[in-house]
Amino acid sequence: MPYINTLTRRDFIHRSLLGGAGLGLAALANVPPFAARALAEGSIGLNGKKLLFVFLRGGNDGLGSLLPVQDSAYSSAIRTNTLIAKDGATDYSATPGIADFPTSPGGTATFNYANAIRLGNGFAALHPSLKFLAPVYNAGDLALIHRVGYPKQSRSHFDSQNYWENGLPNNNVSKEGILYRTIIESGLASTSPLSAVSVQSALPVLLRGSGAALTNLTDPLRYDLLGVPNIISSGDIKATNALLNAQSTPFPDKKSRAFLSLQYDGLLKTLSIFSSINFTETGNTYVDDVNTDGGSNPYYLFPTSQAKNGGYAFNGNSTAKYVVDQSSSSTSFFAGLKAASLILNHTDAVIAGTEMGGFDTHDNQGGATGAHANLQQRIGWALYGLRKYFQIYGRLGSAPASGAKCAWSDVVVVLLTEFGRTTIENTSRGTDHAEAGVMFVAGGGVKGVGKNGRVTGVVGCHPGGTGAHLSDTNVPWISGPANQAGSVDGSMFGISDRYLKRSVDYRSVLGRVIRDHLGATQNQLNRIIPGYANEAQEHLLTGGTVTTPIESSGVNTPIIGEPDILV
Repeated sequence: MPYINTLTRRDFIHRSLLGGAGLGLAALANVPPFAARALAEGSIGLNGKKLLFVFLRGGNDGLGSLLPVQDSAYSSAIRTNTLIAKDGATDYSATPGIADFPTSPGGTATFNYANAIRLGNGFAALHPSLKFLAPVYNAGDLALIHRVGYPKQSRSHFDSQNYWENGLPNNNVSKEGILYRTIIESGLASTSPLSAVSVQSALPVLLRGSGAALTNLTDPLRYDLLGVPNIISSGDIKATNALLNAQSTPFPDKKSRAFLSLQYDGLLKTLSIFSSINFTETGNTYVDDVNTDGGSNPYYLFPTSQAKNGGYAFNGNSTAKYVVDQSSSSTSFFAGLKAASLILNHTDAVIAGTEMGGFDTHDNQGGATGAHANLQQRIGWALYGLRKYFQIYGRLGSAPASGAKCAWSDVVVVLLTEFGRTTIENTSRGTDHAEAGVMFVAGGGVKGVGKNGRVTGVVGCHPGGTGAHLSDTNVPWISGPANQAGSVDGSMFGISDRYLKRSVDYRSVLGRVIRDHLGATQNQLNRIIPGYANEAQEHLLTGGTVTTPIESSGVNTPIIGEPDILV
């Protein structure tokens, strides 16, 4: 008979920690607005540091982004149609250095190179459609973190996205996000109308919670309050005054009334703030400071139309010179990314972000070209464009926008996805839901290749030794197939003989950024990501071996703890 109501001591401790964290957050959320900031620990929102997130929804194929080309098992035997072959003229095991950057001058197609791009760590390579990551990587501003996941990995899109966003693996009850709790801990939730903003179809779990009215908008040009669009910027004084007067109307002190009033006030103030920011397509004048990719003109940083997509317009409207695919999903993504960037640069918002869909590549995923390659192009250009936007138009930039508040050194960009995909290609020429995958972390304060003696910007994709990140020496990549001699499976087959086994917990990556970049204290981080308060079992801070019952039954997993990715 199943043990329906049995609660083990370990489960009791785990739930108690979660409950204590929730009570701590509730206590901070319920203090008067004027006192919340004063009571908050740390320096979140005070040190000028910001976070831009992009959730890659659908499960990005990490083994098709950051390629373990020196693993003998990475071959056409497991990936007939999705394999990215090595270039026979390139020594991928060469002395560590920077990444290659294949250019395409003149009328040559932007993505004319079809082979794996050497990353200079002697083991890993990039998908060729990620070529524009090379300049970001070579500047030391990018960390590529492989084998990222969490205990008892779910292969459900809905469950796994929820776990990544609420910071509580295998807890489907909580719909309260990591970044929401970060804002609550900052004390800004009740004092700033734009502490955190998402630009997507709906407010993501990352920013969702009952104690703060954080902002979501599908389109900043159509931002709507109570059915009255753009009341400030359109100059509709009558509508504006009506809303202002309604805000002062007294209300009974009943459940949620104060919260709704706060939400109403925040949204009204948001309209006023947005009225001074040019979100229009004609305002998208942000261009590179070099003639990109060997061309004769600087490219637009946010390709929101055909005319602004790479060298298309400069080369007789040639689609071969696109930097990203020209689809509606691509242009809408870059419109959202531009809006999130402008919000961070022109307001006091601490967190802003968006999402990109399409990564559920079960069928006809493609190799050097195709559906997956198109998605990688967007990732590569997004990080390239963000770096240049803040370096040129941000605070301390070479041509700063009026009132710019955010430098490249102020922002960390994090790309998340709910899981990786199967090591072995399926019969539909695609890949299925799996376990560990890749996180991308970029920013002027990121410790990549060449910074502080770092010889690589890759974490989690090296067998150890020369050219390895320190963490890869502690938990090295194991080459080879499943069920090899000595009964040790290769890393790509470490779970169920078909899934990439994790060595990094995503919470350790986010935790490092929230504490050491945004400015949370360790006590705050223990509440934001409750697993930190259970270090003896979860090992998020310093690493160790995660065992049952936290890990999947019968599997013990060494993890590295927090990766050393910030200067």
